[in-house]
Amino acid sequence: MENFDKATPPSTLLLWIDEGLLFQEQYYQIIWRSLLLGTGLSFGITITLCCCANYISLGWYILIMSFFHFSEFVVTSVIRPQNLSSESFLLNHSKAYGIAALISWIEYWTEFWLFPGYKNAYWISVIGLFLCTGGEILRKTAMLTAFHNFDHLIRTRREEQHQLVTTGIYSLCRHPSYVGWFYWSIGTQIILCNPFCAVAYTFASWKFFYERVFEEEVTLLHFFGGDYVAYQSKVPTGLPFIHGYIT
Repeated sequence: MENFDKATPPSTLLLWIDEGLLFQEQYYQIIWRSLLLGTGLSFGITITLCCCANYISLGWYILIMSFFHFSEFVVTSVIRPQNLSSESFLLNHSKAYGIAALISWIEYWTEFWLFPGYKNAYWISVIGLFLCTGGEILRKTAMLTAFHNFDHLIRTRREEQHQLVTTGIYSLCRHPSYVGWFYWSIGTQIILCNPFCAVAYTFASWKFFYERVFEEEVTLLHFFGGDYVAYQSKVPTGLPFIHGYIT
């Protein structure tokens, strides 16, 4: 704790108090999210290994969801520790993300109640599991390859150490982290055998990344100019029917 005396201005004391309270709040937010996701991981494993066959796909889903959000925080702690916060879990990514998850749960349990045998189509769930696993690996590979150049938010100002990454997985597609997330999100619904949400997630994810890539490439062209134009001409975005911002 910092030392202060009677001569310390009140404004400085208040600033120290505010910073301490803010740190404690962030610490609390990180702890409860970690506990929630750790419980989710354990619950998913338990359902997969110990419950009846009817619930295996649900166990896979809970496991995949919990691991994705926890790994986002862990990888961020490695590549950009200075930006680490409770937001790094991406649990509160957006209101639309939360609503989409809620709708998928409603569809799953409604169909499970009406057509329980339909949710036992394991060959369909395995396809979803494959998509989620591949998408997870692709996204985390992209994050680790870009390292401190990666950020969960689109940067509006170029930092001194910010470089254009074109090697590794970025030599195959311009936005591998988005490609991974795109197929991961669709895979979660295929695991659950949710036909409505599988289609809805495909459309919603495509629309989100179409707008996201366009916005991000405007800033990348501003940051790197001709270098990014040359990169664009050689490497696709990796997302279906999404070409980004072309000058």
